[in-house]
Amino acid sequence: MDRQHFEPRDSVAHIWRRLKLPWDSITALNLVGYQRYLPSSFKVDHLAQSTIAASALAAALFWATRHGIPVPQVTVPMEHACVEFKSERLYILNGKAAPSSWGTIGGLHKTLDGHVRIHDVFPSHRRNALAILGLPEHATREEVVGSLLGWKSVDLETEANMKGAVIVALRSFKEWDPLPQAKAVADFPILLNRIGSAIPYIPSWAGKVDKCLRGIRVIEMSRVIAAPVAGKTLAVHGADVVWVTSPNLPDLPSLDIDLSRGKRTVQLDIKRLEDKEKLLKLLETADVFIQSFRPGSLADHGLSTEELTKINPNLIIGNLSAYGPDGPWSRNRGFDSLVQACSGINVADAGRYGAGEPARALPCQAFDHGAGYLLATGVIAALYKRATEGGSYEVNVSLAGVMRYMRSLGQHYERTRFDRKDFCHPEDTETYLATRQTVFGELRAVKHSASIAGLSVGWDVMPKPLGSDEPVWKE
Repeated sequence: MDRQHFEPRDSVAHIWRRLKLPWDSITALNLVGYQRYLPSSFKVDHLAQSTIAASALAAALFWATRHGIPVPQVTVPMEHACVEFKSERLYILNGKAAPSSWGTIGGLHKTLDGHVRIHDVFPSHRRNALAILGLPEHATREEVVGSLLGWKSVDLETEANMKGAVIVALRSFKEWDPLPQAKAVADFPILLNRIGSAIPYIPSWAGKVDKCLRGIRVIEMSRVIAAPVAGKTLAVHGADVVWVTSPNLPDLPSLDIDLSRGKRTVQLDIKRLEDKEKLLKLLETADVFIQSFRPGSLADHGLSTEELTKINPNLIIGNLSAYGPDGPWSRNRGFDSLVQACSGINVADAGRYGAGEPARALPCQAFDHGAGYLLATGVIAALYKRATEGGSYEVNVSLAGVMRYMRSLGQHYERTRFDRKDFCHPEDTETYLATRQTVFGELRAVKHSASIAGLSVGWDVMPKPLGSDEPVWKE
């Protein structure tokens, strides 16, 4: 679908129609500001404002439905939304700016016939990449650069997918579009399906009712950025979010500081019967289960969609993946920067910039953030449908699906678009930071960019070490 004429409000309206949500609630949306942020030929600022607005409007709709009142006004300023799309890079902890989470051998590299992008944030991905290249674990970046010159890009990508590394070939649109996986990515970024026939259901709540999602219970099993953004978004509107991580997997403390806001944190090893039973106990009375493992991975542990809905017929399941539930790449590992590279986005942006570079990365992890807010939108839409129509629901959102949507908005032709305002340092965003005390010290971090008239929007829980909480609901 050609959406090149869309403004951000049109995108929200398009999402609303496709999700079959009440059309009159669109009148409550107030988008402030114009597109003039984040240097790229792609409409990253449009994506930021529209996806955050969609999630907030969905929360307001759920609130209104729950209380039998009109949808309150939702306001999202463009500049603030663009800052929030970079929130994990812009916090200050005890006077120090957020550190980089990138590894030492990752990034764009030249090969025998082109380029590849390597992701090495997790130790296992680094080890597996070095093993494929025939290099020791202590290998330097220079050794990696030399070894890569003996590989063809697609051959290395194929080998990586088979052996647990995360490497993709850099492609143009001309090279990406004919691939079966490109054709398998859905044209609409939120796939919402009814999977059960439970009667209409809204959780009762006797506590404070100052936020849209008070009383909603969420289990989040995720890592890195996209799915944690979804959980963080549900939390900002008052949901009780329990972030379940594994003691057997490495964490990313520099990202967790931002992405854990609003969440209680529990560590469970689902390979241990005792820990899995604790998870199942939580699931019995949860409203939402969000996960970002590769499609099919949790099914191997007895946590398939069918098994989850047997445990809890009212459950809404939100899945976040790199390439979507369909196609030959559906079970491939993937991250935002790799989807940018393999899908043609980086090549196309470099072409518009015109400096002769092989690739140009977007100014933020746009697909991670966009996918997180769209997954939250789909989950809240499912909560609304469960309340009004009944049923349980499954929501699928992928980084590649968000990429396809952003691409459908078209590119700017003028190189001047690369001169637009960026936000590279916390001091560039002073207006949008809030100061809170945490167990780690003083945290100054980006506030949520959406406001809802008459209601509170913000995170109640501040970051803490993983595993700090018990696997029980607050109330």
